[in-house]
Amino acid sequence: MHYYQHHIGDFIKATARLSDSQTMGYLRLLWMYYDSEKPLNRDVEVLAFQIGATIEDTELLLRSFFVLRETGWHQTRCDNEIQEYRKFLDKKSNAGKASAERRKNNSSTDVQQVLNSSSTDEQLTTNQQPLTTNHKPKRENATVVARPLDVSEQVWQDWLALRKAKKSAVTQTVLDGARKEAFKLDWPLEKFLAEWCTRGSQGLKAEWIAPKQTFAQQSADVARTTVPARNTGPDPVLLQIAEDRKKASPPPANLRDLVASMKGALK
Repeated sequence: MHYYQHHIGDFIKATARLSDSQTMGYLRLLWMYYDSEKPLNRDVEVLAFQIGATIEDTELLLRSFFVLRETGWHQTRCDNEIQEYRKFLDKKSNAGKASAERRKNNSSTDVQQVLNSSSTDEQLTTNQQPLTTNHKPKRENATVVARPLDVSEQVWQDWLALRKAKKSAVTQTVLDGARKEAFKLDWPLEKFLAEWCTRGSQGLKAEWIAPKQTFAQQSADVARTTVPARNTGPDPVLLQIAEDRKKASPPPANLRDLVASMKGALK
């Protein structure tokens, strides 16, 4: 499976008592389950190594959220999601085969009618080109990519209409690329496709929506920041005091004698 329905509310309730590392381990177990579309390995040590967790935490997670059977560790919800996903693919495959068969039958009938009419009503001349099996009726390119389960019907149809208007193909490669760009923004795929439709562009990249400043730009910004230079000269206040001292008049003689007598008394 390339994707699955992640029910956030149920997941938060189920992992409320887990630590961050245990929650990450449980999420990786789910990813392995959906990616392989089969139960988890019975060997706890191997699973612990694959998810980067301790054997104790891995065994605790398995016993809490999975059931051990002969084929491996099962989870009912994962099994149901995988079964529904396979039914969805089978339904699309059968519909595609039926559509191709109808087009084939219609094409054969039209060619036969033309051949019959040509042989009955008129004779071909050297200036006329006979109808051969190379003359095939034109048909519009059908979209063979199924709508992802995490995208609503309205957004999906809007996006298909935009691709058709831009004369761009709808392939699994294009859809996988859109999912990667949405992951860079930490957006769900539906939000990314809706933004794509709003912009009406032929393509869309994550950096067009939220461009990131490069390290070189950050360094340039820091270099452009000016820092006031330090003043290494003498303090202006001290200079003013020195100038005032030079301009001051000496004290009277009687005041000097009084100050001298006081200093002598203190000794």
